[in-house]
Amino acid sequence: MTALDYKLESLTQQLDRIMPVGMTGSVLKTVGLTVSVSGLAAPLGALCRIYRHHGEPLDAQVIGFHGEETFLLSLGKLDGIRRGNRVELIQSVPALRVGDKLLGRIVNGRGEFIDQKPPVFLPHIAQIQRSPTSPLDRPRIDEVLETGVRVIDGFLTCGKGQRLGIFAGSGVGKSTLMGQLARSSSADVNVVVLVGERGREVREFLERDLGPEGLARSVVVVATSDEPSVVRLQSAFVGTAIAEYFRDLGKDVLLMMDSVTRFALAQREIGLAAGEPPATRGYPPSVFSLMPQLLERSGRTMKGSITGFYTVLVEGDDTNEPISDTVRGILDGHVVLSRKLAHEAHFPAIDVLSSISRSMSDITTAEHRQHANNIRRLMAAYQQSEDLINIGAYQQGTNPLVDSSIGLRPGLLGFLQQPPDQTTKWDETQQLLKQLDPLAAGTANRAPVGGARGNTPGAGGR
Repeated sequence: MTALDYKLESLTQQLDRIMPVGMTGSVLKTVGLTVSVSGLAAPLGALCRIYRHHGEPLDAQVIGFHGEETFLLSLGKLDGIRRGNRVELIQSVPALRVGDKLLGRIVNGRGEFIDQKPPVFLPHIAQIQRSPTSPLDRPRIDEVLETGVRVIDGFLTCGKGQRLGIFAGSGVGKSTLMGQLARSSSADVNVVVLVGERGREVREFLERDLGPEGLARSVVVVATSDEPSVVRLQSAFVGTAIAEYFRDLGKDVLLMMDSVTRFALAQREIGLAAGEPPATRGYPPSVFSLMPQLLERSGRTMKGSITGFYTVLVEGDDTNEPISDTVRGILDGHVVLSRKLAHEAHFPAIDVLSSISRSMSDITTAEHRQHANNIRRLMAAYQQSEDLINIGAYQQGTNPLVDSSIGLRPGLLGFLQQPPDQTTKWDETQQLLKQLDPLAAGTANRAPVGGARGNTPGAGGR
């Protein structure tokens, strides 16, 4: 079979998936957030348009069937809908337009520009729902992605194509850390997805955390908390589709999503509206089957890579609740932000001992891992004796590891804390890590490298 035959076969398969555009039906009833339609045999996920007698037409998405009825969930308010309104299929396979001119722009959960800048022509079309890359088509992660954040590069080294979760409660610095990564990382393109974000915080994130420098090489997808659950859910897939477009061009993409928890909450609303039974803590089964379909789409391919940082908003700082537990089992590592550290003005508030990068051993040198492990052991020793040290009950000489950890403390805190507008190059991080390790041959480090706890300027969190 020639290359032309393969192309024709591929186009034929695409045409087979497209339903007739002229398909119509009529509204039967509305129940809660759903609209029941008769005579419309549209596929799941299809986009339909409801024509109201008064007002603009309303778009809605197919979420289920029962008997002869098709259930739609609207992408707007249901005001003005009544029995008998005409419903028309407008898009059977959800897709959006993509192109290089997306860089520096802000779009909504449907891929439409919302930044009040002049519209641009985007020449390509990307499917919103796309199957993850085959496991056998994924090369091993063997190259470091520099984040510019010392604590991550030093102790939780991230590789190109790796997926890491940022687990934290509210107000401990997730958005600040995401903005820092967007400005400082070595990725070619950033795609930032804000799922269910508070409306007032969108501009704060764009101007304070991301900044003009970060926005210039980023695409931001925004779906605020007041938007319908379908739009909030779809924004995650829209952001992933945009990241896949740039990855397939051979670029290294940094995909940051805030948050997977709100993505799961949106699917919970949709699942319950479609009649699914609530299971674990009120989440229907579709939530736990949908998360791998989203998270597995990032990663490395033969063309490029998508490195994913997915935030998880843990309930009551409980990192073992169902969503956190499921996400942690899918991803390649987790970064835990500590409320205790945030209260001490320690930013980024990363709890090194509770965090892990599963790809670190494949992308760092033995010397790097040795220094990181030595310092981790000293951090663990200090943590175990911290109460005794704080009340003055620890006797010098009782435990050599604790003695070393006390001497290491000022320099270590300077390494771990970093202002959000500061970037540390990879080679500098390696050198500082080596200087910190008191167990390394020929080193005698006791001087701070960046400031003691509580004295780091300008490092806030939310």
